[in-house]
Amino acid sequence: MTDFYQVFIQNLMDTSWFEIVAVIFGLLSVWYAKKANILVYPTGIISVLIYVYICFFAKLYADMGINAFYFIMSVYGWYKWTRKNDQQHTRPITFANKRNWYFAGGLFLVSMLIIILLLKYFKADDLDYWSTNLPYIDTVTTAIFIVGMWLMAIKKVENWLFWIVGDVISVPLYFSKDLVFTSFQFLVFLVLAVMGYFEWKKLVQKNRQDA
Repeated sequence: MTDFYQVFIQNLMDTSWFEIVAVIFGLLSVWYAKKANILVYPTGIISVLIYVYICFFAKLYADMGINAFYFIMSVYGWYKWTRKNDQQHTRPITFANKRNWYFAGGLFLVSMLIIILLLKYFKADDLDYWSTNLPYIDTVTTAIFIVGMWLMAIKKVENWLFWIVGDVISVPLYFSKDLVFTSFQFLVFLVLAVMGYFEWKKLVQKNRQDA
């Protein structure tokens, strides 16, 4: 426990204020998502843009590209959430149908293919990187998060299931790399995602009763 505390404090001290701002806005984004509040998108956009900047100067170009994609998906989600389905109501929260699941499956597979190709291109010479399972775990987790972002953009309850799975993988992944602060962040994300899932289910039931 003492070792964990020391690593956590050291990680915290090594974290730049810029990264801390990104983490704070990332947490705010998940909190607003749980509340089905449209502020999920402006707060999320601030967070991912900061990470694009951080990754660029850290020469983590693949990670920068992924965060740039998150930015595009956030803009798309912001647009979708502001569209009205009639003259009085915005897009309601609903459960995914078969068509949504088919598209989600295709998006997951295509995302994995694109990510692994990007990693092969940007990290082709990093033999230590490819000697572990990290590239494949990275690929699966990122593809899961991409599907989660799309399902959130179209306000489907199941988006939280993808965030939960991705967070469960990310917590031990970052901890094993001694990135305790980031691991703790994903643990908070996990708790918020579980809360978000049950809260969105309640909102769907409430909407059905009101209808």
